[in-house]
Amino acid sequence: MVGLALAEWERPLVERAWAAMSQSVSHLERIADGHRLRWAYKACERIIRQHSRTFYWASALLPAPKRQATRALYAFCRVADDIVDDPQGDPSAELARWRRIALEEPPPEDEPIALAWTDVRIRYRIPKRYAEQLLDTLSQDLQRARYETFEELAGYCYGVASTVGLMSMHIIGFSDPMIVPYAVRLGVALQLTNVLRDVGEDWQRGRLYLPLEELQAFGLSEEDIEVGRVDGRWRNFMAFQIARVRHLYEEALPGVMGLNPDGRLAIAAAAELYRGILEDIERHDFDVFRRRAHLSRVTMLIRLPRIWWRVRTGFYARRAK
Repeated sequence: MVGLALAEWERPLVERAWAAMSQSVSHLERIADGHRLRWAYKACERIIRQHSRTFYWASALLPAPKRQATRALYAFCRVADDIVDDPQGDPSAELARWRRIALEEPPPEDEPIALAWTDVRIRYRIPKRYAEQLLDTLSQDLQRARYETFEELAGYCYGVASTVGLMSMHIIGFSDPMIVPYAVRLGVALQLTNVLRDVGEDWQRGRLYLPLEELQAFGLSEEDIEVGRVDGRWRNFMAFQIARVRHLYEEALPGVMGLNPDGRLAIAAAAELYRGILEDIERHDFDVFRRRAHLSRVTMLIRLPRIWWRVRTGFYARRAK
């Protein structure tokens, strides 16, 4: 696989990924009986079906065991994310409790999501450190609500999204460790797409994930975000952000070809369909304050044959040369 030329902001993120990969993995062989594990995986299925159409349909393209494992990983991440975004009590205490339960070996048998996730982590030999990096970053959300530079924001994106991609990579399977930088970059691209889509929702939660120095460079302030002002400055700012994220997708997608063949289509579909959210933002005049950008189910189904063709013909690998 062709090595990926790294930008300065990416180097420390890739180093974190390599360091985590070198950590030991669990040596447990079994954590629960088959009946209890089936119950646990069904709980994960319900969570992804409820919360993410894009990843639900993309994961449906995987073979059954990997589909089940990927949905358990999503559920593990979703529980942690919901604790931070919609806490039912003290979020710090809740997140600490979830960390203990989800990383305990074996986990409590009455915690289905933790049970399924731990089974996946053991079965696919996923380094625990990736899960720890994810939870560490989410805990920062409880104290930090602003990012001054793009480099700082990229570090956050690594923690909440690239780590998920790196864990998924172990589930899908890969033959070349040079895929790691591609997974890091794709995770950043996916999370930046979230950032641009969710500006209005995040503001309501008291958070602003747009780089402050870039807002200032385009003549924007937090007051503009508060009132949801869509003018020439905002359109130029968003066009700049979208162009950068598209470039990240373009350079990350060749990494799909380093995955096991039975998982390439699912990951390419997840990336391509998520990238489509950027088009929807543009179609609606960059207004991310009054609506949530998305692709319809029909649009996603229409796009799948082209994505299949790109995987089948090695399109992404050719783009890397």
